[in-house]
Amino acid sequence: MRSSPKPVYLNLFRLHLPITGWVSILHRVSGVLLFFMLPVLVWGFTLAFSSEAGFGRVTAYLAIPFVKLLTLLLVGGLTHHFFAGLRHLAMDVHWGVSLSSARWTSLIVFLATGIVVLLAAWVLFR
Repeated sequence: MRSSPKPVYLNLFRLHLPITGWVSILHRVSGVLLFFMLPVLVWGFTLAFSSEAGFGRVTAYLAIPFVKLLTLLLVGGLTHHFFAGLRHLAMDVHWGVSLSSARWTSLIVFLATGIVVLLAAWVLFR
């Protein structure tokens, strides 16, 4: 039996992943986000701790609405990565590996991330 020489088009937007798949993929995406934001965070902390004027510059940057939005994205990525990482560690020691408990823990990861992001948005934008 010969395979077809035509390329296969896979529309990724039509795939329906279960909630456990979304948690796993977003855990990886949030890890990449945190990795690329690390130099910016180190620069910001270095500037803020260098002098009083540096601290004033960092607080002035953080008053810009776009920077607040990026900070909220960073908080969301960090929170999701933290909770999903705890979930993955628990599954490594065989806690919550059944299908029903994996779904529940995935839902808990999303709810906990959502609550923390809402609290951070309330603090940042009030």
